[in-house]
Amino acid sequence: MENFSSLAVLFSVCGLIILSYLFSVLNRLTRIPSVLLLLGTGILLRYLTGAMDFPFHIPPVVTEILGTVGLIMIVLEAGLDLEITREKLPLIRSSFLSALVIFLVSSLGVTGILFWRLADAPFVHCLVYAITLSVVSSSIVLPSVHHLNHEKKEFLIYEASFSDVLGIMVFNFFTAGQVITLQSASWFVGSIPVAVVLSVGVCFGLMLLLVKNRVNVKFFLVFAVLIVIYVGGKSMHLPSLLTILMFGLVVNNWELIRWKPLKAYFSDEKVNDMAAFLKSITAESAFLIRTFFFIIFGYSIELSFLKNTDVLLLGSSIVLSLLALRFIYLRIVHKYDLLPELFYIPRGLITVLLFYKIPEWQRIEAFDEGVLFFVILATTIIMMIGSLLYRDEPVENLDEANIANE
Repeated sequence: MENFSSLAVLFSVCGLIILSYLFSVLNRLTRIPSVLLLLGTGILLRYLTGAMDFPFHIPPVVTEILGTVGLIMIVLEAGLDLEITREKLPLIRSSFLSALVIFLVSSLGVTGILFWRLADAPFVHCLVYAITLSVVSSSIVLPSVHHLNHEKKEFLIYEASFSDVLGIMVFNFFTAGQVITLQSASWFVGSIPVAVVLSVGVCFGLMLLLVKNRVNVKFFLVFAVLIVIYVGGKSMHLPSLLTILMFGLVVNNWELIRWKPLKAYFSDEKVNDMAAFLKSITAESAFLIRTFFFIIFGYSIELSFLKNTDVLLLGSSIVLSLLALRFIYLRIVHKYDLLPELFYIPRGLITVLLFYKIPEWQRIEAFDEGVLFFVILATTIIMMIGSLLYRDEPVENLDEANIANE
């Protein structure tokens, strides 16, 4: 480490950013998820440093900080990408129901598997682990839907965003105290409208900073405020991610606001300029954070778990149950198309972040971290397979449909 100069650090960091950009280009050409390539890069770096006898330790707190910041950026990015119109309300409703129902049944299904395989583990502890494994990763879905038609793309973006928020809210509830009481359940339910009310004030306060602030430093000031809101809300067990999502939604759907005094103070033109600025900076920042998070996470993976039969059996059982439960809901309950929606079950940043936030008193010693790695890798590969199997509607058919509609 002593010989690792500052120039070498700069070269390595910039080289990884360039490599991540090339992975994004490759993703658009081949539909191989860039996250899978980033994880592979991290795994390769681990074995290269080992072969070169170059010990390099990354503190877990670095992964946790990157994950938290990345989570905020990704949720904000999702809010800035979503448009709310009367025509889209059925889509929003169906994607929310899909995220909610699939998350709940997946959590219960995985809990049953863990409770059965890890016989001595308490049911609630198994449920906490299951929650972390049941959240669809928007950090993987969002960069992987560019080739889909508009309706499928919006459905998957909405669903993944809702899954993130729901998963974190439920996780915070079950890890808040060692005893679940009626009072804690009441606070959990009541915290949602409280968060919504606070979101309104936060939204306009942040907009005031962006629109009326005459200092050029705007984005990182707002981003610092968002981090303070997230950390403060988490300490009070409030769904603070909901506030961040609502801020993005309000900025991106400002034309829906009808109150004239407010519209006079924040004109549509200024808010639209602010939205375009936020989208650009947020996308760049999310890309940067996602790059280093998944490379570092890949670096922490030891492939020795592939030799562990128990890990492979438990991991395969979990992945198959996630796929089966999603199939039942999409095909039988709601009659959605299976391609490629069925295969979009990636677990990623949220799963890792929540897993490392499980309190010590809820840790299950018999649970091997290799199961976590297996589920993340397997579900990402499944998403890649679904993406490769999906074929867009031919241009001729689209043209004929447009002529027919006219």
